[in-house]
Amino acid sequence: ESEASKRGSTVLMPHQYEEKMKKRIAARVAVEDENRAPRNSVTVRVPATSANVGPGYDCIGMSVDLWSEITVTRADKFEITAEGEGASEMPKDESNLMCIGVKAAFDAADKPVPPLKYHVVSRIPYARGLGSSSAAIVGGIIAGLILAGHRLPCWGSEALLQIAVSIEGHPDNVAPAIYGGIQLGIHTGTRWMSERAPFPPGMQLVMLIPDFVGKTSAARDVLQPNITRDVAAFNIGRVAMLIHALCTSNIDNLRYGVQDQMHQPQRGEHLYKYLYPMIEAAQNAGAACSYLSGAGPTVMALTSGASGDIFTQREKERVDYAVADAMLQVVESFGIKGKLFVTQATHEGAHVTKVDPPFSTDKISYRSEI
Repeated sequence: ESEASKRGSTVLMPHQYEEKMKKRIAARVAVEDENRAPRNSVTVRVPATSANVGPGYDCIGMSVDLWSEITVTRADKFEITAEGEGASEMPKDESNLMCIGVKAAFDAADKPVPPLKYHVVSRIPYARGLGSSSAAIVGGIIAGLILAGHRLPCWGSEALLQIAVSIEGHPDNVAPAIYGGIQLGIHTGTRWMSERAPFPPGMQLVMLIPDFVGKTSAARDVLQPNITRDVAAFNIGRVAMLIHALCTSNIDNLRYGVQDQMHQPQRGEHLYKYLYPMIEAAQNAGAACSYLSGAGPTVMALTSGASGDIFTQREKERVDYAVADAMLQVVESFGIKGKLFVTQATHEGAHVTKVDPPFSTDKISYRSEI
């Protein structure tokens, strides 16, 4: 048998990512021991996330270019300090989800949690449907892994995702917080897995954030434990349309793709009376689509037309200002105060921005340490 045919019998197809990674790992020199050593301090940057994206209840989520930073340092005694969004409401004891994430990481490393000092710079509105809880969980896990000097397998197991979902309960926020982009998460029967869906170029996010807290538990309490076959069929079709519209950059079809019958009508009726009037107003003002972000109360609208830095672009080429104004008019008509954020989706998930001692060496420098 020729060498060519021998090689041909082991050729991996383009879609066999995990098999390719296994071969790469098997042939690779082990990671340097010093990069697996415990660290003294670490800062992690974590994005906000918008879950469900309409019909993708508990399985689809998008990372938002709005970030919090968590710094965790070995110390003589436990302490949490915070500044920014929700700093006063944030638990300052070990019930904080950030601390639970750190503990899960040390448990994975089979090491005890040392006394730690936490400092949070929060730019993610607290309990508003933008993934503040998942940001705390994911940021805590990553910080804990770095401090413990422990690394997890990703390809074929997504171990970090498994830990995060075991705390959060579902992947729609934690998956985009970890990986960035728009993530579709499922349970295979043996483990959680997530895959990325693309988003159209020039897409912007217009978020109306009411000035009151939305509790996920209350938002789930208004939902029925069972759904009809018609509702299931409706949402299956809308999820398929949503993913197709994203994969083909078909902006016009997004408004159909985000339609839902499983949770938005119930939450709009019982908790957020402004929801459907605001969705209609946003879309009439030019938004591609609009939906309830996570369990609310934030309403998200997606717009198109951005190119480069928007402050150097003619406003008439975009609709974000008109959409924002329409959403504000609706919320004010209901006697509710709120604020508007205009930002974009981000391809990047949580990442380390500073670590002591650093990972960079004389031969290689990492971007966060340049």
